[in-house]
Amino acid sequence: MTSHRHNYEPDPVVEEVAQRPSRDPGTQNAYLDAARECILDVGWRRTTLTEVARRAGVSRMTIYRAWSDMPALLGDLMTREWTGLVAGQVDLAGEPTPVRVADAVAATVEALRDNELFTRIVELDPELILPYLLARRGRSQELIIGVLAGAVTEGQRRGTIRDGDPVAIARGLVLAAHGFVLSAHTMLDEAVDATALDAELHTLIVRSLTP
Repeated sequence: MTSHRHNYEPDPVVEEVAQRPSRDPGTQNAYLDAARECILDVGWRRTTLTEVARRAGVSRMTIYRAWSDMPALLGDLMTREWTGLVAGQVDLAGEPTPVRVADAVAATVEALRDNELFTRIVELDPELILPYLLARRGRSQELIIGVLAGAVTEGQRRGTIRDGDPVAIARGLVLAAHGFVLSAHTMLDEAVDATALDAELHTLIVRSLTP
């Protein structure tokens, strides 16, 4: 992820302890909660590790032990946020069908558009999203691709989903979903509302997966 400069100069001690991340998920989640709160309040550009430490009620050195800089922290925060969101929307256990996959993808797209952290980042700091659209896949994207590829593989085994490379199919679905997450608002007007547009996404997925 591209980084922004923040107003601090790490010293050698900080650099050394930054290589020893916290192993306590509960503690680390509390720090991520503080970072999330800060970004929602003031945006990415004005959020620093020092401010995260202040909100978490710990020393700056404590935060440096988990993350060497804000981009590293943001990467973990985004992964946690989107992973939790996907887990809450995607349940493809049992027999995956084109309709069930379409339901899961459409629900995830809607949940992302409504997520307050995602909305805040897009509104104030959209450049943070660009690397994942133009340069590389992120951990959250890989997670979604893995879930979808697994569902496609199982659907192919059961004969409910068309043949093809499951990973390529899953990546194609994620690419299609990108537009509906980030650019849907550009296609809305008096003639087409969000419900109609989301229905088109659902139809696209169903038809692309049907044998």
